Amino acid sequence: MAARDKYRNAVRNALIKEGWTITQDPYRISIGSTDVQVDLGAEQSLAAERNETKIAVEIKSFLNDSELYDLENALGQYSLYRLMLLKREPERLLYLDVPHTIRSFLMEQSDFRYILRELKVRLIIYRAKTEEIIEWIEFAHIAP
Repeated sequence: MAARDKYRNAVRNALIKEGWTITQDPYRISIGSTDVQVDLGAEQSLAAERNETKIAVEIKSFLNDSELYDLENALGQYSLYRLMLLKREPERLLYLDVPHTIRSFLMEQSDFRYILRELKVRLIIYRAKTEEIIEWIEFAHIAP
């Protein structure tokens, strides 16, 4: 099994364990006159619902040698998808799902916290090995 598929399946199973119903896998959204599969099939996005809450999840594995490179790509995609969701399906919240191994990289540096807060990023921190979600973080609510 490819590493990216392993992470995707782990996140999917973790969401199901937490009571989410996967409604679309992958999740597609229109941008302009084009329908795109969010994340273009490299690392899958999916949609889920629990009670009245709807989310879309962009799953990232951070497998490249440079965490900064992965972060740049993830934030660019997240920003694009978040704005399109606000326009097309404003009740659905977008989350960026990242492995627990990247948490300290993101949280221990004030510049990264600042960027995540300004971009209003919602994070899900997951542990692939145990297929569990460790933490949900909404940076819009985190003080500088």
